This record gives sequence, C-alpha cells and structure tokens, in this order.
Amino acid sequence: MRQTGKLVLRGLTIFLVFMTAVAGGEIDKSRIEEIAAMLPKEARGFGVPISDRDAWDALAKNRSFRGVASDAERLLKEPIPEQSDDLYLDFSRTGNRTRWQRVSGQRRGRVRTLALAECLENKGRFIPAFEEIVRAICSERTWVMPAHDRGLSNFNGKAIDIDLGSSMFAWSLATADYLLGEKLDAAARQLIRDNLERRIFKPYEDMAAGRREVNWWMTTTNNWNAVCLGGVTGSALAVIDSAQRRALYIAAAEQYSKNFLKGFTDDGYCSEGLGYWNYGYGYYAALSESIHQATGGKVDILDNERSRAAGGFGAKIEILNGVYPAFADCSVRTRPGSRLMYFVSRRFGLGLKDWEENDPAGPGGTLYDSMMYSFANSASRAKPVGSGPAGLPIRSWFDKAGVLLCRPGAASQSQFAVALKGGHNAEHHNHNDVGSFVVVLGDRALLLDAGGEVYTARTFSSRRYESNVLNSFGHAVPVVNGKLQRTGSRARGRIVRTDFTDAADTFVLDISSAYDVPELKKLERTFVYSRSGGGVLEVSDEAAFSQPCSFGTALITLDKWKKISDSSLMIYDSDRSLRVDIEVKGAEFEIKAETIEEDVSAPRKPVRLGINLTKPVGSAVVALRIRPMQ
Repeated sequence: MRQTGKLVLRGLTIFLVFMTAVAGGEIDKSRIEEIAAMLPKEARGFGVPISDRDAWDALAKNRSFRGVASDAERLLKEPIPEQSDDLYLDFSRTGNRTRWQRVSGQRRGRVRTLALAECLENKGRFIPAFEEIVRAICSERTWVMPAHDRGLSNFNGKAIDIDLGSSMFAWSLATADYLLGEKLDAAARQLIRDNLERRIFKPYEDMAAGRREVNWWMTTTNNWNAVCLGGVTGSALAVIDSAQRRALYIAAAEQYSKNFLKGFTDDGYCSEGLGYWNYGYGYYAALSESIHQATGGKVDILDNERSRAAGGFGAKIEILNGVYPAFADCSVRTRPGSRLMYFVSRRFGLGLKDWEENDPAGPGGTLYDSMMYSFANSASRAKPVGSGPAGLPIRSWFDKAGVLLCRPGAASQSQFAVALKGGHNAEHHNHNDVGSFVVVLGDRALLLDAGGEVYTARTFSSRRYESNVLNSFGHAVPVVNGKLQRTGSRARGRIVRTDFTDAADTFVLDISSAYDVPELKKLERTFVYSRSGGGVLEVSDEAAFSQPCSFGTALITLDKWKKISDSSLMIYDSDRSLRVDIEVKGAEFEIKAETIEEDVSAPRKPVRLGINLTKPVGSAVVALRIRPMQ
C-alpha cells in the first residue's frame, strides 16, 4: 500500500521547502536533482521483498537461519513485555539505564524475529503478532531513550528529537515494512508510515531545512553522527515513495557524514575505542551501502582516503592473538565485528583472508544488518585481491594519534606484545589516560587498560571523572604531587622522539601537561620495546620539580600478582606470567595494592598496583622492566 495522497502532498511540500532552504547553503539544490535522477521509482531497503520466494527459500537453507521460526514461535506464546511510563522515568529518578533498555530491547527485538520468520516461512502465522508489536511500540510516548531525554521534553510531548534508539528502530521498522509489503494489513502499514513521518522524517527535514534547531548529532564527529544518519537515511530509502524526496536524504547524508570522518585522526585512529568503531563505523558502512544500492553505486561515500583509513582501524589495532586494547569506553573483551571486517576487507581490498572467509549471512543483529549481509552487497560483489601479508606487522603506528602497537618479529617465537598510548584527555569517550599501556602475553592482557564502566547517569555528566576507572587512577600512569591527570585537550602526550627498528621501538612522550602541578618542570615517559629473546618492555618516568613533591606510578591488572622480591613483582594467570623489575632513583618506594571499586564492564574489578615514592623528591626516575617469566 502506498502512502495516502495527503502524506505524499505533505512530503513534496517539505521537499520543496527543504530545497529552497539549502539552495544557498551546504547542500546544493542541483545535487539533490542529480541524485534523484539516479534513483529507482520505487523505494528499496536491504534484502528483497517476501514475494521473491526463490531468494527467501534459498536463504532458508542457510544453517544460521534454522532457529528463527522456533524463536518466533516462542514469542507467540509470550506476552509483550510491559514498558510503562514509570519504567521510562526510572532513569530520571535513579540514573539506571539498564532496566528500561532491557525491556526495550525485548520489545523491539520482536520486530526482527517475527519479520524474518514470516519472510522465511511465508505462511502468514507471524503477521498478527508482528502487527501487535507494531501497534504497541507506535503507542509509546516517544522512541527516544530515557538517557537521551534528561529533561523529559520528548516524554512530555514538548519535542520530537531523533536519537540512537529512535533512528535505529525506525530503520528496523522501515525494513520490515519493505520486506513484508502487502502481507501486512493496510492499517498496519499506514501506522508504520505515519509514525516514521511524525517521529523521524518531519523532524529531520525541519532540522535540515533550518526550520528548527538541529539535533547535536548532525554536526558532531562521534558515533552518533553515523548511527543516526544511517537510521534516518536507511528508513527514508526503504519507504518514501518520492524519488526526489529520497534524494535529499542522500544529499544530506553525503554532507553530514563528513563530520563523522572528522572524528578520526588522519591516520585512521578511532579515539572512541574499538567497541565504538564497531558501532559507529559499522553504521557508516551500512549508510554507505544503503546509498550505494539505491544509486547503483553512483554515490559512494566510502570512495575516499579518509574512509579507507578509518576502515583499516579494526585490523591495525590488534595487539596480538586476537587481543585488543580497551582504550576509551570499551570492554576488555571487545573484538572487531566479523561482518564489518569482512565488509571493509572486501571493499578496500585489504586481503584479510581470515575475516573474508567468514560467512556474514545470518539473522543476528538488527533486521537491516541481517538483510545487508545476507543478500548481495557491494562487498560480496567485490573481486577478492587474494591474501594480504601473512600475520601482523611488527608495529602499527598511529602517528597523528600518538598510539603505538609493538609486536614480535615474524620469525620470533615470542608471544609478547604491547600497546602504548599518548593522545590527549579530550578524546571521544575519553579516559584520562595519557601515557597508558597494555602488555599482552600469549592471548591475554596481563597488564591493561580495564576499559569502561557500566553506564549510569554519572558516566555522561559533569561527574564523569569521579569514576576511578575513567580518571587516571584506573590507568597505568603517574600520580604527581597527589594529583591525577586533568581533563581537556591541553593534557596531551607530546611526542618527543621515536626510533623504530627491527630490533626495538623507542617512543618518548612529554606527559607533563596532563598534570596541573605548578612545581612540575619535567615529566617524560620513555617506552622501549625490545624484540630480543622473549621480548622486553621498559617504561621509564623521569620527573623534575622546582621543589620537592610526591610521585608515584602504577600498574593495572585483572589477574593475580605477588612480590617475588623487594623490587620485583609477578603478574600471572593459570599458565602465563610476567616479571616486573622496579628501579627507582631519588627515594625508596613501596607497593600499594588497591581494588578499583567501580562497576566495570570487565569480568572482575581491576587492581591498581601503586608504585609510590616514600618521600617528596626534587627529581626522580622510576623504571619498570617488564618481560615474560622464564
């Protein structure tokens, strides 16, 4: 069923106003017209409509889809979880995000499961339940998540904003409408279209045309930009009838998505961390693919060096043996998404054979994600370039970000590798961590960045750095005259010197600006990673003061530890161990072990091993020599 004449007329009116508003601005009217000529008459989403039985019957033979029908059958027997106003207000009262989001995920997940099951089976038995969940979610006051509606303006009907939650769900609902088509009752389809129009399309077009203040994500440089743009644009391309109106979404996405890429340094480093690279760049890839498919490849926002550099982050940030640093708000268990790695390797010709051998088809993830990867796309159609270099290179150097990963040589039997971080303290999902480091032995990070905390209202507020896992107390960096690192772009690791050879890598940082200590005259941290034998990392801090100050540094671990002498520690798990030898010039030192009592995303609470000088000093050198135990 098509939109009513009233909706079509309103859409064309909005389109004309939009073109007038942007003609002299960032988005050129002629570009919208140019794109409109590339588009098909009918809206198209990811996947193919349920009417294409050959395609769906073939997909039903894929083993990964075999459990979809039984999952949907269970949903037929279960009531829709209740999502009351009181539950929405829970965040406002307590700061807890989890309780509402858990129920929301259960409700919205029904859309994916029931739509997929019906498309695979085509018997009509899942349609009533699908329409029931559509009615339930369309009756919600707002699709904006409570954590993104702190003033409750959306909940109280005073505003209609677009956030991560509303844009993602809109894309799922639009995709379901595209797939199921005429199988749905006319009233249900109209309800979907009306809600997409009211909650997504009209607010977005009003913002883009300057009729209301834009939501901040349209010009931001973090994951929100790609995710919300992906959801809004993908929804529009899947259900809006007018080709000219669809064209304005593509033209807008071309322009606004450049902001997302600005969030990466020129060398492709993602300061949000690997978890948010999966999320943000994953949506950027999906946005690009939706536009690529809609225009027959004539518009390709991946076709530039900045997109390519950002797309290579997932491969370059591996430390060793599938272990990745949990910099920023990551989990220590974060890995690159296999579908995304398949996509970027094929699209950019990276030759990552292990990733490309994965079959990306499957019902997991969102409905649109499943459809993008389960049917032909620009990556699956790309001609493989063959295998890239065997194994990881001896280093990955993000020179603009000040992040270095050092690995053993190709012929070495060593399983010892490190990640060393400079950067600054105003990064996306920032932790105060200038000078931090991670040490991997085998397939485990025995010394590490413990990653992010479980999100609450405090996490994204002025109280963020009260958290001892987000401030510098939770990182392997110094405490200077009793002070932790300060926040802000002035607090940065200035690269003093680098010297990279096959035998060893030296990386020297001036980290003094990270500390608001007037007496501090010098603080240089020197990393030397040696590839000789089993490998060694030396971390040396040289500090100087105008008058005596206290000083100390730290190690962070999730594993066991013990003293093996007055100046040596062992960090170990069941079958791997590191030896840390400590040498201090300027004063005696003591070891103070403290559990970091925060609700972390790691499997257990981290332990901070403070290495503290016992008296104030005018100057000091604290040197750590870290190597595998023999």
